[in-house]
Amino acid sequence: MADGTRTRDHRDHNPGLYQLSYRHRALTQDSPSNSLLRARPNRGPGVPSRTAGGAEPLPSSAMDGMRHTRYGWWLEEAGPVEATAPLEEDTTADVVIVGGGYLGLWTAWQLKALEPECDVVVLEAGLAGHGPSGRNGGFVSTLWDDLPILRDRVGDVRALGVARASERGVHGIGEWCEREAVDAWYRAAPTLCVATSEAQRGAFDDAIEACAAVGAPDEVRRIGAAELRERCDAGFLGGAILRTSATVQPARLALGLRAKVLAAGVRLHERTPMRRLSHPAVAATPRGRVRAGAAVLAVNSATAGFTGFRLAHAVASSHMVVTEPVPDVIDELGWTGGEGIADGRTLLHYLRTTRDGRIAFGWGGGKMGFGASRLGRLEVDPDAARTARDDLLRFFPQLRGRRITHAWGGPIDVSPTHLPIFGSRSRIHHGFGFTGNGVGPAYLGGEILARLALDRRDELTRLALVDPDRKLMPPEPLRWAGGSAIRSALVRSDRAEDEGRLPGPLTRLVATIPRRLGLRLPR
Repeated sequence: MADGTRTRDHRDHNPGLYQLSYRHRALTQDSPSNSLLRARPNRGPGVPSRTAGGAEPLPSSAMDGMRHTRYGWWLEEAGPVEATAPLEEDTTADVVIVGGGYLGLWTAWQLKALEPECDVVVLEAGLAGHGPSGRNGGFVSTLWDDLPILRDRVGDVRALGVARASERGVHGIGEWCEREAVDAWYRAAPTLCVATSEAQRGAFDDAIEACAAVGAPDEVRRIGAAELRERCDAGFLGGAILRTSATVQPARLALGLRAKVLAAGVRLHERTPMRRLSHPAVAATPRGRVRAGAAVLAVNSATAGFTGFRLAHAVASSHMVVTEPVPDVIDELGWTGGEGIADGRTLLHYLRTTRDGRIAFGWGGGKMGFGASRLGRLEVDPDAARTARDDLLRFFPQLRGRRITHAWGGPIDVSPTHLPIFGSRSRIHHGFGFTGNGVGPAYLGGEILARLALDRRDELTRLALVDPDRKLMPPEPLRWAGGSAIRSALVRSDRAEDEGRLPGPLTRLVATIPRRLGLRLPR
């Protein structure tokens, strides 16, 4: 997915995921048996710019026929996998990894690459690759657009080091797919950051100016309306272009990585929820424990459920829809270069095409989660799916009358600094806080965590993302209540700006609370 506060990607931990089959339990808007779908109907927040099309929202009955599940189209397209055996007894390992998403699997892959004889166990509550790693927008991004935050926190030299290192994910994933013959639909192409309303003009100036200031002006540069029309003729007003990026089919990448990790000799135990991770490096599950030389915690939005991490992050949610194949519309738009697109809202829209000619469209304005509990409530949200669908049609009115086939969503781990965080607490190492940008940075995170677990200190473990100065979120229930109020204000603010109105004074005040508290949102 792509996130609750500028989102590009989404979550890697889903207890109980294996209990439902994404092939056989579609949840539709009219399913009376599923309480997740009996949310109070409303038109949904967020109205994209009139410059991006003037289609009216469809009535709620038009949700009929759209397959709305927690798994989504990417995983259906990639196909099912056979679950590995759960952990049934006590065992030992050199390294135990908790979490079978991108971060956990890349860590396992890097451990075997660095030390082929390393005995690695991965514990996953559901099916590896079936959390947000298999459901996100598929944007393989760097951290260049976070350079203003990095400069503020660690200065130009270390900020530049992080931005350059984050390119490893974009290039490394492409090279890995080619070398390992994994067809993840990898396509290198720039990302377009676009203004769809007057209020969004200038939303990317900080990143443009920061890149110029550190001597990397080509990484994020200004782009005008005319050049945007050549890449996607959808009425965008201008914006910025991020040079180093790519797109993938995220489920194909996640499941391809799962298969390669298994082939490398990693012991993967699925359907194995965690009960406790304790020092020195002991992972306790319902039917067995793993005693290891080192442990890696890689569960993203579920991190706050572990002792010592209660205030580490907040949980937001993001939701996606995808069309039937519409190659004629894509050709009409001239959107044939494979570019990913994100707008300048705080609760942004993110969109891209697929190899088979679909348009996938996401909205990062879903509900807030409460700690690490009941994350499943954030996966199937009819109001958020309806908003994403309506906004897609406003961006591209050419799609009226064409089928929007699938909707899905999931939680995102939101870092208080908007930057991913890696570190160590004795022999337990951790990574979290991708804030919707996890596909590329998780590759770098796997390199970092593997080195920490093996106690191999080098230039990657010395990056400013490793053991940064701590900044904490408020405790629950304040975090959920405050986050929900701020989210509502941001929804109203984005809507007003899209309609050419100035948000009301109370809305503006509440929307600025995160910055007043020193918490970073991208705008």
